Amino acid sequence: MGSGAEETQPTRAQLAEVSALADGTLDPDRRAEVEARIAASPELSGLYQRERRILSALHEARATERAPAGLRARVEAARPARHVTVRRRFVYGGAVSGALAVVVLALILLLPSGSPGGPSVSDAAALAARGPVRSAPTPDPTRPAARLNESVDEVYFPNWTTRLGWRAVGERTDRLGGRSAVTVYYQWRGERVAYTIVAAPALAQPAARETSWLNGTLLRTLTVNGRLVVTWRRAGDTCVLSGSGVTASELQTLAAWKVPADH
Repeated sequence: MGSGAEETQPTRAQLAEVSALADGTLDPDRRAEVEARIAASPELSGLYQRERRILSALHEARATERAPAGLRARVEAARPARHVTVRRRFVYGGAVSGALAVVVLALILLLPSGSPGGPSVSDAAALAARGPVRSAPTPDPTRPAARLNESVDEVYFPNWTTRLGWRAVGERTDRLGGRSAVTVYYQWRGERVAYTIVAAPALAQPAARETSWLNGTLLRTLTVNGRLVVTWRRAGDTCVLSGSGVTASELQTLAAWKVPADH
């Protein structure tokens, strides 16, 4: 029995991918395989669900609370590798309820939360009102049905035309708190949405009227100056999708869209 337990014990790499799926930073090309592994493993499934609950609690707490700068600095200086310590506490800790409380506190202190007075998601959403200044990016020649030939760091802009009907119609580039911010405008049936990607470090998570999970992505939905906004994080960047005259469900579907398996 001992050897069997060791054979089914998840590796550190697998645990890191489960965590990345939970917080929305997993490479989209890896999602299908990781989701299948979670579905086949009660242990990984339990870990994934716990991380989702913790992240939801964390984001709600950080919307109103911030650890003192001195305490944050001391914890940051003293901490070991996050992927090792947090994963071990999740999977191998004794009293789960007590461990979860400690992990929530540790994550509140350790995860990036944006600098006080720094740019916000609301600032990023406001860029959309400036309108496009050049033509839309063309489809990526390597995956034309799934991607546009524009990206910020490793995060690309999707080509929604074939699958969802939304066609890219314009683009602009701005600077936001020293970060590059690229906005692509999409249009469908007379409605227009703006998709802004702000380069790392990630912007602080805003207070949201709704927090939801869709296709493994944590989405926060809010209203900024009468404009509906959905925001999430991917690979350390901040993604902000906004529009007027569209529903929250429509924006959330676009935000959580996954590259089709046949592309």
